[in-house]
Amino acid sequence: MKHDDHDFPFDEWASLATQDPGAFEDARARVLQSLIESVPSAHRRRLEGLQWQIDRERERADNPLAACIRISGMMWDKVLGEDGLVDNLEQLTGQRPIR
Repeated sequence: MKHDDHDFPFDEWASLATQDPGAFEDARARVLQSLIESVPSAHRRRLEGLQWQIDRERERADNPLAACIRISGMMWDKVLGEDGLVDNLEQLTGQRPIR
């Protein structure tokens, strides 16, 4: 697969997912691993842990839509949950952001 930092080849990935789901999963794992390895080592362990959590949610889900919903819920927990983004913004600014 060709790679351009500014243009995600959606049609290529969609075609691969349809024609060869195993190859799609292998390519997805390689791209994610490459991205994780490209960040400074101080952040790598956290990203590996997050990817591990995402992979477990995908495994537990009955289908791709259910996986998407579960992963979206994880994201919203990090934004709105205890000690999430909103709480931290409130601590920094001294005011409660609009939810």
